Amino acid sequence: MKSITNFFDRIVQRYLPDAFLFAVILTIIVFIMGIFMTGSSPIQMVEHWGTGFWDLLAFSMQMALIVVTGYVLANTPVVKTALEKTSMLAKTPGQAILLVTFVASIASLINYGFGLVVGALLALQVVKRVPSVDYRLLVASAYSGFLLWHGGLSGSIPLLIATPDHFLQDTIGTIPVTETMFSSYNLFIVFVLLFTLPFLNRMLMKSREGMEIVNPVDWETSSFEDKYEEVEKNERQTPSERLENSQIISMLIGLLGLAFIIYHFATNGFDLNINLVNLIMLFLGILLHRTPRRFLHSVNNAVKNVGGIIVQFPFYAGIMGMMVDSGLSEQMSLWFVSISTEFTFPLFTFISAGLVNFFVPSGGGQWAVQGPIMIPAGIEIGVDSAKTAMAVAWGDAWTNMIQPFWALPLLAIAGLKVRDIMGFCVIILIYSFFPIAIGLLFF
Repeated sequence: MKSITNFFDRIVQRYLPDAFLFAVILTIIVFIMGIFMTGSSPIQMVEHWGTGFWDLLAFSMQMALIVVTGYVLANTPVVKTALEKTSMLAKTPGQAILLVTFVASIASLINYGFGLVVGALLALQVVKRVPSVDYRLLVASAYSGFLLWHGGLSGSIPLLIATPDHFLQDTIGTIPVTETMFSSYNLFIVFVLLFTLPFLNRMLMKSREGMEIVNPVDWETSSFEDKYEEVEKNERQTPSERLENSQIISMLIGLLGLAFIIYHFATNGFDLNINLVNLIMLFLGILLHRTPRRFLHSVNNAVKNVGGIIVQFPFYAGIMGMMVDSGLSEQMSLWFVSISTEFTFPLFTFISAGLVNFFVPSGGGQWAVQGPIMIPAGIEIGVDSAKTAMAVAWGDAWTNMIQPFWALPLLAIAGLKVRDIMGFCVIILIYSFFPIAIGLLFF
């Protein structure tokens, strides 16, 4: 384990470029593949790329707000105290790894955006409590919890096919979550990963013993640390300054936001989507910072961390445009269908989804690409459509471990680069293949 872990870490540290260059290289690869594998002309591939380039603008804003609102909320006195108390459960590096992995996994099962933020914020507090822990591995452990998201309550594919009038309604009808999220095979995968990932990450920590651990973040000057000096109150404040320091203003707008959140849950049940996660963190941040001036000071510091998301996500949208419009994603999926039997179809669907996810790293977007191909093929072979859908869902989650797309918000909060954690994530990817494959094949 020591030699394997250190091998992947060295390879990634040496050869994996910055996340932006990773997206650029993927763009070039897909462009060339589209020409040679689909017969598309260079002009057509350029058109596919440019047409799709801005398709993720709304999603990019959601991810940017995940970082900003998570930063703002984490720097409120109340949340800082709560995170510090939670971090006190870890007294040793091993306990730190176990704690962060388990908490991040639970949070990701509740909601994927929530899991990314909670894992990063807890890692920041835990490393201050246990400074001898390998911070890069700690953040990788936080990200490993994200592996469980598509088997949890915010899984986009199982939620979509349980919704009336979804785009495959005429083919499979509506499939309740009892046959997807709460099926025996999905519960097996979730519980095995939930209770073994912490110990796998602890084994990775053991394999690092004896090596020099250099934590690349200076906590005293970290951009995450939000230093704020209270403005002295005096009678000479202008009306605008009094408004900026008014707790009443923050209270009124904060309570308005929380009223809508309560109304949403009362009328829609536990529908914790990404927009609602952002809304909750935004208005709690407004309330807990107490004054607009404190809140805006924190926001100004937070936006420094979202540059990677703003610049890189349009490139992934362009990659998705080339994959879908050229037919490249369809060709990949059909090849796996051609070599499948009734027994192996869920496994090959999972693997194909993992491959396609590398180029189309969005759960909903990937289902729109693969669902119309894999579902009819599964029905023809005799495979249950619910299992086919969950095989695509787990494939989407699986290769997120080595696809920087989803790691960007977490890394922005943690203050690391993708190469800092990806060597460890390769081991997590290899290990997680086995419980997922067993669940899809034998349950």
